[in-house]
Parts: sequence; C-alpha cells; structure tokens
Amino acid sequence: MDLDPNAKPKSRRGFAAMNPERRREIARKGGASVPGEKRSFAKDRDLAASAGRKGGESSRGGGRTCGPLEG
Repeated sequence: MDLDPNAKPKSRRGFAAMNPERRREIARKGGASVPGEKRSFAKDRDLAASAGRKGGESSRGGGRTCGPLEG
C-alpha cells in the first residue's frame, strides 16, 4: 500500500481489469485455445516429469550445498 497522497494510482490491466463474468468465461475454456499438438505435456507424462525435475533442480540449486555448517 502506497501512503504517498500524491502518488499516481496504478491502472488495472489484464485479468484485473476484466469483470468477474469475463474472467469466468475465459477460465471455463481451460486451455482449449491451445491446439492438441502443442500440449505435449498432456500426452507425454515422462516429458512433463523430466521438465519438472529440471526446473526443480534450477530453483533449488540442483542439490548443491554451500559447505559444512558451522556450529
């Protein structure tokens, strides 16, 4: 929250600017706009698992440690 009374209000964009009914309409489609051949993870579980593993290693540092803990 910005406490500056002279601060310019932020404009709402994307989903924040839509009315709730329009958001529900888009959410109901649930990825239907993506053609089947582009949804490779839905077809290949092993591919999805390997991509998730690769991303997890990146975000957690791939199991690397910083060295022994000093007590």
